[in-house]
Amino acid sequence: MSDHREFAHDHERHHDQERRQEYEQWQARTVRCPEDVPVTTPLSWMAEKHFAHGERLAERRLPAAFRGSCERGDAGDALAQLALGVRIARAVEHYRAETVHEALQLGATWSQIATALDLGTDEARGILRSHADGQLRLYESEDSGGAGLLGMSPEQHRAAMALTALGDDEPAGAPAEAATR
Repeated sequence: MSDHREFAHDHERHHDQERRQEYEQWQARTVRCPEDVPVTTPLSWMAEKHFAHGERLAERRLPAAFRGSCERGDAGDALAQLALGVRIARAVEHYRAETVHEALQLGATWSQIATALDLGTDEARGILRSHADGQLRLYESEDSGGAGLLGMSPEQHRAAMALTALGDDEPAGAPAEAATR
């Protein structure tokens, strides 16, 4: 194996080891409020923990005579499930507008997006408009260092707004897709 490949393999193994350690720490973490969940926690980890607390709560409702091996839930499980539900909802909501934008770029129509969101097409368009406006403000803000390091440039904003003008069943054409990248 070449030195470069060996280095890459060692780096990958070290990264996997760190990730396993993060996962173990996550599994041991007590969650009682949404802030107990680090922002960087993968959605799949949150969902897994949410499910485990739900299983214990479900086992709590089994008849007392049930002889199977089960771990009956308690108030901590209920609180953890509530807090994790809030964090999961926030994580999903955080990426919703970007996913709407991407779906349009990939050829989805407003009707399809509205159906997926269980909204009307005007409401779905409002999600992208609001997101694009916020991203333009971020691009132009001091938070971006004034250098446009974050958010959408004016050109990207115009391209996103052009997508909101599409008809309900009109997919974005190639020119609109290229302009939004």
